[in-house]
Amino acid sequence: MEVNHYFDDQVLSLSFENSNGLSSVGVMEPGNYEFSTSQNERMVIISGALLVQREDDLEPLLYSDGEEFHVRNDQTFNVEVTEPTAYLCEYS
Repeated sequence: MEVNHYFDDQVLSLSFENSNGLSSVGVMEPGNYEFSTSQNERMVIISGALLVQREDDLEPLLYSDGEEFHVRNDQTFNVEVTEPTAYLCEYS
């Protein structure tokens, strides 16, 4: 496992690899964040909510408990977090 720190420790995650491949699970504190991808990503919201703006989205979309979204590799996306939010990210 590897601990990842982003945005002055406002976003923390644990990376791990198992039979499903490479994944991370983490928590985001309230704030606005911009992420870039190097692989395809599947994000599942475990608890909380994210307002997500991907490059191809006309407007930001809200994802909450149990919902998921996908981001293609080599993309940038913005996330607005209004409450502490836990997520699972799977890479492919």
